[in-house]
Amino acid sequence: MSYTKQNKNGIELNRLYEEDFPVHEWYRFVLSYPPHLVRNYLVDFGMNQTHTVLDPFCGTGTTIVECKKSGIKSIGIEANQIAHLASKVKTNWSINEDRLLDLSRTVAEEAERTIQNYNSEYKTLTESQEKLIISNSISQIPLHKTLILLEIILRYKDKELTDHLLISLAKQIVFSYSNLKFGPEVGVSRIKKTDADVVGLWFEQIETMVRDIKQFKELSAIKSEVILGDARNINALIPKESVDAIITSPPYPNEKDYTRTTRLESVILGFIKEKSDLRRNKERLLRSNTRNVYVSDNDEIWVENNELVKNVSQMIEDKRIELGKTSGFEKYYHRVVELYFGGIAKHLESMKTILRPGARLAYVVGDQASYFRVLIKTGEIIADIANSLGYQVDRIDLFRTRLSTVTKEQLREEVVVLTWKG
Repeated sequence: MSYTKQNKNGIELNRLYEEDFPVHEWYRFVLSYPPHLVRNYLVDFGMNQTHTVLDPFCGTGTTIVECKKSGIKSIGIEANQIAHLASKVKTNWSINEDRLLDLSRTVAEEAERTIQNYNSEYKTLTESQEKLIISNSISQIPLHKTLILLEIILRYKDKELTDHLLISLAKQIVFSYSNLKFGPEVGVSRIKKTDADVVGLWFEQIETMVRDIKQFKELSAIKSEVILGDARNINALIPKESVDAIITSPPYPNEKDYTRTTRLESVILGFIKEKSDLRRNKERLLRSNTRNVYVSDNDEIWVENNELVKNVSQMIEDKRIELGKTSGFEKYYHRVVELYFGGIAKHLESMKTILRPGARLAYVVGDQASYFRVLIKTGEIIADIANSLGYQVDRIDLFRTRLSTVTKEQLREEVVVLTWKG
């Protein structure tokens, strides 16, 4: 199936299958797997309109968007609130797009007037909010304009359309207004954006959204659902034997705090107001770095007898002692590995009841060397855990290789392919 669009010169542009231009990418993480990978496994697994596909680590919705474009029902589970909102919006194509454009134009006009006539001190974040974001994430004038626009969006609160207005703003905060830059880690650029056309850029994003919704209106009835929740407790979120396939990419075990990637827009839009909000958000996440490990965590019990996990954990701790590293975070490195793979095991166990017999699973994961350069063969270990829990390990496909920023060597990114026979 292929949907096409005409450009201004009447030339046909294929936006889905011949090119990897993802429709509805109104908001996404910088790190993501490409849509063609999802399409490949939908075909490999024989998915069609009679099936339901689950992405338990949904992120901003690559899998469920591709399912919808292919006419396949889907469910996403996401623990991060802003990513959860993004996935909901990106799969909601049933709205009245003309009304969205009209409302956005009204909001934009009022926001422009307010900004032009504003004669008080610049609007700012609270002290508590400032402490939650990276210093200098956004300059004073773009922040001031953003807060005015946000205030007016919320004033025109609309049950059907407000989420679309907000997620467009969230994307532009990060990529058009802020000083953030993205590489292996999120950081602040040396060149600061002292000003930005906040309202104009936001309205352009709305126009892009409207064009996409019109293009795919005929697929709006394809069911997709996004649930805010913890993938380690999935049996409490989804009915028994209701899922035919899994296509997903869980976080990798490294020192990347994934909540930092979305921290700025989460704070500005009010999803995170205090440290306690941030902690609640992190507690729903798979433990993959030392910044979301808590004293009460005990997921490691799920892999206490797994030799591969025990060996790599011990190698990391031995290396720490050898190097004389004594910081609090470094002392947690080996524990993060145990908690991470324990969380994966807990997740796989919790899925047994929701999978139909014969369900196929694809986990996109990557080898890591973040902890004292000790190689963590993520795919191999997940396959071993899955096998111990009764899943059939079909194969491990090489997806691509990437250069490690730590070791400067090529690391494998793989797809662990499993079958649940029931």
